[in-house]
Amino acid sequence: MKAQNKGRGWPARLLLTLATAAFLVLPSAAAQAHDALESSDPANGATIQSVPAKIGLTFDRTPIAINSIVRVEDSTGTDQADGAVDIVDNHVTQAVKAGAPAGKYTVVWRVVSSDGHPIEGTFSFTANSAATAGTAAAGTAGSGGSSGATSDAPTTAAPAQAGTAVGQVPWALVGGIAGVLVLALVVTGIFVRRRLQNADPEQ
Repeated sequence: MKAQNKGRGWPARLLLTLATAAFLVLPSAAAQAHDALESSDPANGATIQSVPAKIGLTFDRTPIAINSIVRVEDSTGTDQADGAVDIVDNHVTQAVKAGAPAGKYTVVWRVVSSDGHPIEGTFSFTANSAATAGTAAAGTAGSGGSSGATSDAPTTAAPAQAGTAVGQVPWALVGGIAGVLVLALVVTGIFVRRRLQNADPEQ
């Protein structure tokens, strides 16, 4: 009887193992569903001739156009961003104020990923001269359309210092949950069948 009871305990142990695995796998699947920064203009760590008319961010998917913030902080911490963030497809642009001084800049961005979760990050660049009125005007004129590269700093792949964790369906998360549920149903079916088979001789 003890051996029989011991054998009946394996489905519960298997279910516990599957549940533990699900808790470990599903968070990583959810994290993979967030949008990722593919490149920035200027590139992270770049040194350019002058402060660009606008800052560009390119993501692997289209962010949601709400509560987006792009701060363009100069070496004193002053935000040189001019106006609201512009999102066209998967391109996010932020105009820069005319006369923004030369020096090192830190861009601090925060957007809402296509899966509905906010993501954020930072990158930096250095400008050898201040922004001119001509480049600022060009940036303002182009901010409503394409967010292509400026003449000072071509867009290149940036080792984005992306932060946290938008809507496309997170299929990796859905698939993981479905797999765990199917396994749980199979194990439960086997367990119930064995219980019924073992109950008949005892009666």
